[in-house]
Amino acid sequence: MKKNALLPSGRSTDALLNSHRSGVLALFGCWACLFWFLLSDPCEVRAQAPRIQGQGTAASGQGNAFAAQADDPSALHYNPAGMTQLHGVQNMFGALLVGGVTNFTSPTGATATGDRGGNLAWPTPGHFYLTANLKDVGISALGDLTVGIGVTVPYGSLTRYPENGPFRTAVTFTTNPLLDIKPTIAYKLNDQLSFGLGADIYTYTGLFGEGHVEKRSVSANGASTELFGKDTAAGFNASLLYTPFRNANGKPLVNVGVVYRSQATLHLDGALLRNGSKVSDGTATFVLPQVITGAIALWPVRDADHEWKLELDVDFVGWKSVRNLDVHCASVCTSTGQKFIPQPQNWLGSYSVMIGTEYKWLRPVSLPDWEVALRAGFTNQQTQMPSDTFDPGIPSSDAFTPAIGLGLLCKENGSFLGLTRCGKLGFGAIKPKSVGLDLSFQTAFYEQRTITNNLNPTVNGTYQSTFYAGGVSIKIAY
Repeated sequence: MKKNALLPSGRSTDALLNSHRSGVLALFGCWACLFWFLLSDPCEVRAQAPRIQGQGTAASGQGNAFAAQADDPSALHYNPAGMTQLHGVQNMFGALLVGGVTNFTSPTGATATGDRGGNLAWPTPGHFYLTANLKDVGISALGDLTVGIGVTVPYGSLTRYPENGPFRTAVTFTTNPLLDIKPTIAYKLNDQLSFGLGADIYTYTGLFGEGHVEKRSVSANGASTELFGKDTAAGFNASLLYTPFRNANGKPLVNVGVVYRSQATLHLDGALLRNGSKVSDGTATFVLPQVITGAIALWPVRDADHEWKLELDVDFVGWKSVRNLDVHCASVCTSTGQKFIPQPQNWLGSYSVMIGTEYKWLRPVSLPDWEVALRAGFTNQQTQMPSDTFDPGIPSSDAFTPAIGLGLLCKENGSFLGLTRCGKLGFGAIKPKSVGLDLSFQTAFYEQRTITNNLNPTVNGTYQSTFYAGGVSIKIAY
């Protein structure tokens, strides 16, 4: 940073930083206080175990604390307003390799172990983003407008238990391979403020998993029972990114992000099967919750050679929208002659807290024209399910998730494995300005949870879950 370089406001960089540094640190400290309050609050706050937060590997490596940084194509998910920070056309795609187990012990000593359908969930949750800064591609009539589209798997959970397990009448298998298609725009009002607006089109497709939400169990008389359904619904998201301070090169020193994602209602149409034969058509309603995110990022170091970022994000997820998943049958579907299968849920709204950091070498001596980033982070989630409606198919308990990550970015003139320049890795006349690889690893440690007084007594017992997720993303800028 040039000493006393002037910002657009006319104030020198040093003067501005000296006058406001304490205020910035105080603001960051307030968010940190909120973080510790949420961790230590003895009241029953519940959260979002079914939701996959890792929708970009750079973010996953920072404990999903990315809504204020939002400077790669996954901004389209974490904070669409951040898309205005991207230049040219950029593409990012990747996957999250998810595994882990849930161990159950009943009060009588019976045990069961659940997994993700194997050592790893398949198909694996993935993400795809494509963004274009219209001014950079020669379309300036619309101002500083960036457009993009993304595809994510927001609730791609899958859990499998033995069909002879102690709570087989509750669940033996469950999956929800829902896709979120995200057409999105972002507009840069000025150097301090950007806005984002997008749609969330939720749908199911046979190209991913079963192509529907599904739950299997075994009835008291030993019959294999399956409920499934699918639908398409739409919601919206709105966001802003505020940058009060920049360095002499125009890079943010402080970012504040706010994101709102609306509810969306899926009217699931499907059927009830017993022993593979259809008993009745059926419908159920699943209300996807609203999500409100607040985030702040601070760069204590940001010069020509190094960047160091600290970030704190807080999510509120309105799981209270999930009151029930009652199944309404077209014909008689129960042994008592009813056309209705009650499935109360009564979930509660909750918070999730994420902290993350990234240290980046912009000009490493050993790798000319490359950038190298090391990342780490931590996520705290708290269970959203009360004991009486706890579902073993969605492991839900207070969880603590540490994360680490590595980012490698090869610029246009960088050497790829000593064989060629990274700028020559394209096809025909389309050559990239940079090619990046991001890797991450997270382990979610769920606190042991003892369930009592469940509506299905076979579910009562102790649950211990551990999950791990390895992420990989490739990003290309043109």
